[in-house]
Amino acid sequence: MSATESPAHPRFAAALTELGLADLVSEVRRFPEATRTAQEAAAAIGCELSQICKSLIFAADGVPVLVLMDGASRVDLELVRWELCAAKVTRAKADVVRETTGYAIGGVPPFGHATRTRVLADRSLLDHEVVWAAAGTPYAVFPMAPKTLISHANGTLVDVRELAK
Repeated sequence: MSATESPAHPRFAAALTELGLADLVSEVRRFPEATRTAQEAAAAIGCELSQICKSLIFAADGVPVLVLMDGASRVDLELVRWELCAAKVTRAKADVVRETTGYAIGGVPPFGHATRTRVLADRSLLDHEVVWAAAGTPYAVFPMAPKTLISHANGTLVDVRELAK
């Protein structure tokens, strides 16, 4: 399957090819129902919620940063702030997400973005042999080994998962 025939967003399919991952284009799966949330994606795929890799954009002192987190967990903003030595970390607004990544919330892939951002990847992703991430649209996902995904995202492995209270 070529990048033009892929269910992935065309920009993301092109990014896969540029990264030497053209064979992954054929593994992208499209679903008739949205896979915008981790719950929706896990239900559609038939996997554990924690096997979903969420790509979340935050603003650290106003600078966008991507956090890759397993689908069953929440990001602890205080831990992100500490990791980045930032004064303030907030969730980025939808327009900032689109401007930074080139994708809408609910379809942001872990790499292949419009701009280069710092990437933090939570260690919890390594608990699985394969995780599923958005392929640029709210209806498409792809599988990848977590270490490979984090490597292609140029992610720094960190512990930023919110612990149960």
